[in-house]
Amino acid sequence: MNLEVVMVSPRALTKDEVIDMVQRGENLDGADLRGTDLSGIDLAGRSLRNAKLGEALLVRANLSGTDLTGASLWHADLKYADLSGANLEDADLDFCNLEGVTLKGARIRKTTFPLKRVTMNDVMNSVQTGRRLTVMESDEDDPI
Repeated sequence: MNLEVVMVSPRALTKDEVIDMVQRGENLDGADLRGTDLSGIDLAGRSLRNAKLGEALLVRANLSGTDLTGASLWHADLKYADLSGANLEDADLDFCNLEGVTLKGARIRKTTFPLKRVTMNDVMNSVQTGRRLTVMESDEDDPI
């Protein structure tokens, strides 16, 4: 599948399409994965720069070493995902479920976090030690 076709596609990619692209070594930069169920997927070390992952299901996904620079993960479910060593610079994680996520060694400059549910101290602790995040429940974090 040609990435140029993927980027202008009127619909988000499916999990099977993403797996096929990964197996062929294709680039996922700018891919539209909004709302896609990618639970348990292994995208370790892949580049998803500027990818659209809003409302995607990434439960227990391996995103270690993944380049998510500028990616939109708004309202994505990242429960127990591994983001160790990931580049999250300028990524939008607002309203994400970050329960159990580990960020050891992640780059988080200009990253937007759901600060009503997780503190920057907890984020920094996870980056430094690999400790999994614990989120606080909040009725105020649903924008709808």
